[in-house]
Amino acid sequence: MKTLTDQLSQYAAYHRDRRNIATHFVGIPLIVMAVAVLLARPQLAQWGGMTLSPATLVTLATVLYYLRLDRPLGVAMAGLMGLNLWFAQTVAGQATSLWLAVGIGLFVVGWVIQFIGHYWEGRKPAFVDDIVGLIIGPLFVVAEAGFLLGLRPELQRDIEARVGPVRAATPARAA
Repeated sequence: MKTLTDQLSQYAAYHRDRRNIATHFVGIPLIVMAVAVLLARPQLAQWGGMTLSPATLVTLATVLYYLRLDRPLGVAMAGLMGLNLWFAQTVAGQATSLWLAVGIGLFVVGWVIQFIGHYWEGRKPAFVDDIVGLIIGPLFVVAEAGFLLGLRPELQRDIEARVGPVRAATPARAA
């Protein structure tokens, strides 16, 4: 299994333009929320006051993967994904039209924002070359937020040693 540094470096190679990273702070959470909302409607079972849905299973599997990669980031992701699952289950309990509007709306808006960022970057999204990028994207956003707060400087240095620093603008797309 690839290490945290391996996974984040591979993903970061597609995300060195500061504007692209900024779009990911919005786009990725919207997409993650959308997927959870859409997967929360089919209820597989009720257990201990919790609804077991495909969203619950995907969230659990994803959090376990994040925890295996890195305990501190995994714990942060568990909290965020737990809030996301609560939101998804709340929306899934609403009228079908609202559930679909929220789920599809968040998904479309999130991807539009992502593609704007990748236009600025001048590169395709990471998942096009490696589907694992879809699961690493949310972790990348949380890691980048941590870097902005001065957390995990050694991880940031290791990633930048592999793929270079974040740029203010990609020369090919600069205005």
